[in-house]
Amino acid sequence: MMARLGAIAAAAFLTLAAVPAEAAKIANNVAVFAALDKVTARVSKLEITIDETTVFGALKITPRACYTRPPTERPRTSVFVEIDEIQLDGKEKRIFTGWMFAESPGIHGVEHPVFDVWLTNCKMPEGEVSSESR
Repeated sequence: MMARLGAIAAAAFLTLAAVPAEAAKIANNVAVFAALDKVTARVSKLEITIDETTVFGALKITPRACYTRPPTERPRTSVFVEIDEIQLDGKEKRIFTGWMFAESPGIHGVEHPVFDVWLTNCKMPEGEVSSESR
């Protein structure tokens, strides 16, 4: 019985040791989106500071958090974003709240009848260094 428990513990240790450790995510101050206006067929680059709102057509885009990984790690860029649509009567309607991933733009982007929005990157403003890593 003890030998069996020892073998199970050794197997569990080897399994856990084989899983690579992930580096801490880096909090960034700017989320970079690509936005498509389907009427004009133009793609615009939107650089939006965290917790600020930018208007693109009838959409109001507000990123809340934007994370990347160190350059030595596998790319994984994500943003938590809220997107509201300004309707014809002036009221706002929330059409998206959640995470977007730059590596999977087709899965977690916003597809609107007139506009598409997807994350392309996160970054720090020129000259700043991230002081917060989580």
